[in-house]
Parts: sequence; structure tokens; C-alpha cells
Amino acid sequence: MVLPNFKENLKKYAHLLVKQGINVQPGHTVALTISVEQAELARLLVQEAYALGAVEVLVTWTDEFVTRQNYLHVPEERLENIPQYRVEEMNYVLDKKASRLGILSSAPDALSGVDPEKLSKATRALNIALKPLRLASQANKISWTLGAAAGAAWAKQVFPEAASEEEAVDLLWDQIFKTCRVYEEDPVQAWVEHEARLDEKAAILNKEQFVKLHYRAPGTDLVLGMPKHHVWESAGSVNAQGEHFVANMPTEEVFTAPDFRVADGYVTSTKPLSYNGNLIEGIKVTFENGQITDVSAEKGDEVMKKLVFDNRGARALGEVALVPDKSPISQSNITFLTTLFDENASNHLAIGAAYAFSIEGGTEMSEEELEAAGMNRSDVHVDFMIGSDKMDIDGIREDGTVVPIFRQGDWAI
Repeated sequence: MVLPNFKENLKKYAHLLVKQGINVQPGHTVALTISVEQAELARLLVQEAYALGAVEVLVTWTDEFVTRQNYLHVPEERLENIPQYRVEEMNYVLDKKASRLGILSSAPDALSGVDPEKLSKATRALNIALKPLRLASQANKISWTLGAAAGAAWAKQVFPEAASEEEAVDLLWDQIFKTCRVYEEDPVQAWVEHEARLDEKAAILNKEQFVKLHYRAPGTDLVLGMPKHHVWESAGSVNAQGEHFVANMPTEEVFTAPDFRVADGYVTSTKPLSYNGNLIEGIKVTFENGQITDVSAEKGDEVMKKLVFDNRGARALGEVALVPDKSPISQSNITFLTTLFDENASNHLAIGAAYAFSIEGGTEMSEEELEAAGMNRSDVHVDFMIGSDKMDIDGIREDGTVVPIFRQGDWAI
């Protein structure tokens, strides 16, 4: 099997990511992170960025085999000692207000078998060292977009029934193109219209300003508090320079931040989570007074526990996102084994940091002010999926009135 018009569609996809994703403007610096396996797409992205006026495109190449070997063989203390050149590179990106474009393509379990303790410590050290870049991204100081490319190892896990590796890769590229609207005659315009539809739901929720959300589904009964002046966002964002961008492609969500101090009940995941190169399945989380008091997983339990209990702020939530079960990704009935896609098939929550823009004036607040307003501050931000066609969600107004938001996994508001 060879996907028809692949090169033409790959070029359209590259243009979409650069034009509508990070929205390259004349004079921009672009920071691209991509696997060596995806060199063809990388070259197109670089070409498209310069065509739109970029003055510099910085490419960071990754290789999951090399990464795995490093985690297996580099001493733990060396992995925790983040070299100064990484910090200087981050400072350069921030100084240039570079637009960040990350392309995900690795196998969801690329680091399976690596010592979870070693992996946790190395990840935590990197998160702390690169904290300024994370904060800038979470406050929309710079533009950023996550996209995907069909890596062979990933494709074989999503489509194990494929007759060959080539067929699996083609099947995955086909889904990437479909969900990102690449097959539309004008993908950029299709995204403009898609964003407008999501904006309508965000506007309704922003007007309501619910004080609590109540989730109910098999294995889930959770009440979350909502901070005053919270802001529901959808696909599009605006950076500090007033430039529009789309953080995730694809995306089907409307999201905001809960008050991290108010969460009571329990939730059960409905899709696998790929985190730190490990697949985590069957997650169950219990909350009391905003804090995770118990977490377990049927697969990847140790990795999940280390995420929650070994990272600052990871015992509380930083995001709530609403995605109807009727979303195109959900209706494909494909589990993509990567959060970028699976979170857009399902309502989800994020353990860890809240985005500063999820509250009015948040991007200009200090870390202390954000925390005082109910925005969780953490060194991590990890989404896990809890939605299904059996989920009901109510919004609770300040006077106690209950308003249906979701019924049986679809919008009711």
C-alpha cells in the first residue's frame, strides 16, 4: 500500500503546521524538534518557514534508539546534571521569542524497561533546568505547536493488523491527515472554521463562570472547584506579541484550569497514557481536598506513582478539558497511544501545572499570585483521559443551580 498523493499532502501538512500552527511571520525565529526518521517532513517544514519570512530555523534532531541507549547506559548522576549548553540554548530561544514546533513520532513505549527511578530523576532534572521555557509556553509568551508524524514503531502499535510496516505507516499518515483536515481543499480555512465552532462553546462556558464541575461515569464521581475569573479556551491562542497560533494539531477540546485546592472523589482512565516512554493503563485516582491521596494503574503503576508523588505540584490538577465523544478522533475508534490524539477523543484532566492564561490577567501574575488564585504550580503537566459515551458533567452555579454540560458523552449546553 502506498498512500495516494502522499508527497502533495505532506507538503500541505507542513504548510498548515507552519502557517496556522505556529503562524510564522517575517522576522521570526523557529525552533523545530523532530525525529531523524522524519527528515522529509523536517525539510518541508524548514522550507515553508523560510517561505513565510522566518530569519532562522533551529532544528533539534531526536532518535528514539539513541535516547533509549542513553537512558540505559549513562550514569544516573550524569543524566541529572543538565549541561549548561542546554540552558544557553533555551535562553537563546526565549530571547528571540522563537516559535516552537514539536513533531511527535516515537513509539509510545520507547523507554519501556528503563529503570523508572532513573527515568523519573532525569526527567525531573530536565524539567527544573528548562523551567523558564515551560513557564513562557504556559503563559503564551511565545507561540508553540505540537504535531505528529507517522513513526514506524508507533504505527505498528496503532495498527498491529497491518500486513506490513509500510501499510501501518500509511494507515497512520492517513489518520494524521484526516484529523488535521489536510484532505480539505484549503486546510488553513478549514481550521479557521473549526476554531470558530469551538469558540462558541468556550464563550458559553465563560459567561456561566461555574463554581464547580461534577463528573459522573462508570468508575468516576468527581467534584472539582473552579477559580474566580477562569477562562475557557479552545483551539486558537494569542501570544504576547498579539499573534494567533494553534497549540495542538489536531485538537477538539475546550479547556481551562480548575481550582487546585478543591477536588473530591475519584476518576478512572478510559484510554492508555504514554508518559516517559511507558504505556500506563487502567489508572485510578482518588482526590481529597484537592490532593491526590491514592493512585494506581493496572499497567505502569510504578511510573504513574513516581509522576504523582516525586514531582512538585503533581498531586493536584492543572487542567480540565471537554471533548465530545462524537469528535472525529473518537469516532474513528482508533486508540492512538499518544496524548496528542487520544486527549482529543476524550474528556481529560491534567496532573500538574495550570496554564497562566486560564485565568483573567494570569499571564502577568507572579507564580505566587497564580497559586493564590487557585492555579496549580508544578514542574509537570500530564494529561490523562477519562471521557466516554457514558459520561455526564454538570456545571454548578454560585447559587447552587445545576446546569447540564455533558450528557452521555456529548454537549448538552
